[in-house]
Parts: sequence; C-alpha cells; structure tokens
Amino acid sequence: MTYYQDLPETGFLRLKSIIAPFGPIPVSKSTWWAGVKDGRFPKPQKLGKRITVWRVEDIRALIDAENNSN
Repeated sequence: MTYYQDLPETGFLRLKSIIAPFGPIPVSKSTWWAGVKDGRFPKPQKLGKRITVWRVEDIRALIDAENNSN
C-alpha cells in the first residue's frame, strides 16, 4: 500500500497510485472522476492518447489540505 510519505517529491502518478486500494486517497474511480469534474480533485494531464497522469505536487497538496481541514 502506498502512503503519503511513500510518494515521490516530484513527477507524475497514474490513477491506480492515487486512489484506493493502492493509493493514499480512499475513494472509488467514479468518485475521483466526479471530483475532478466538479473541482474537488486536481485536473489531470494527458501524456498520450491513453495515458492520464496527475502531478505529485497536486496530490500532496490535496492530502495536506484534507489533513489541515480536520
């Protein structure tokens, strides 16, 4: 299982490294995409026709914001 401290400092992450069960954010794929659409989660970047990634810095900021709101 990947935890926040296991994330690299910079770079990109694929969706399976971000959401449950392997990632630090405990949401389903459909919840994640709904959150991207309405702005709760960061927008992805396309590296190719079938390659979608998110910046590690954006994911770390999302986790930090969630931890600070509790």
